Amino acid sequence: DDSLTRKPAAQAKGASVKSCRYLQSCVRVKDCPPPKYPEIAVIGRSNVGKSSLINMLTGRTKKEVAKTSKNPGKTQTINHFEMVTGDGTWYLTDLPGYGFANAPEKQRRQWALFTREYLLERENLIAVMLLIDSTVKPQRLDLECLEFLGENDVPVTVVFTKVDKKRKVKSGVRARPEENVEMFCREVSEYWEEMPPMIFTSSKTGDGKQSVLNHVATLRQFFKEGQNGAR
Repeated sequence: DDSLTRKPAAQAKGASVKSCRYLQSCVRVKDCPPPKYPEIAVIGRSNVGKSSLINMLTGRTKKEVAKTSKNPGKTQTINHFEMVTGDGTWYLTDLPGYGFANAPEKQRRQWALFTREYLLERENLIAVMLLIDSTVKPQRLDLECLEFLGENDVPVTVVFTKVDKKRKVKSGVRARPEENVEMFCREVSEYWEEMPPMIFTSSKTGDGKQSVLNHVATLRQFFKEGQNGAR
């Protein structure tokens, strides 16, 4: 069957990033770029490594396409990037990080409001990548965000970051990322019948880069097939 050989070939082309460029920033869904391409959004707590992941995916680790910062809460707008692959174009969207305690309360509320509006109303959004820091124990805000996405039928993939790192805990020993991941999965399994897809990444070593790009290519393929079937 030719279609069986075409699918892996199409995925390989779709997972090959030819170019990436920053498009724009906004705070309202109506000001986002025209929804002519499928869109994948990246969300997570402040300092989870969103910008580092975006730079890894685009191959722009030296000349950054997304600005990294040691100060959490740097992303305060909906930032769109145009990703051109071997088989078409898609939008990668960087959403503001949540849980940044030093931002004024009014500003935090505004971020939450336009992020929520985007997640519920952006018509070409095909999936959200929820970034989870594997060096810390499960965080309430992460679990709440995952629950919100699930309750509103927003397709979500959990992407664990910093899997190369070990963090010291009070006893002086280093907590292993796999222990935190296991705890997170246990928490999630209590209210999810079926676990969302999960990918493990490190922007330092490049681990998981191809897994994320392959996953996005598959999502885009399903989206394309769904559109063709609806015609």
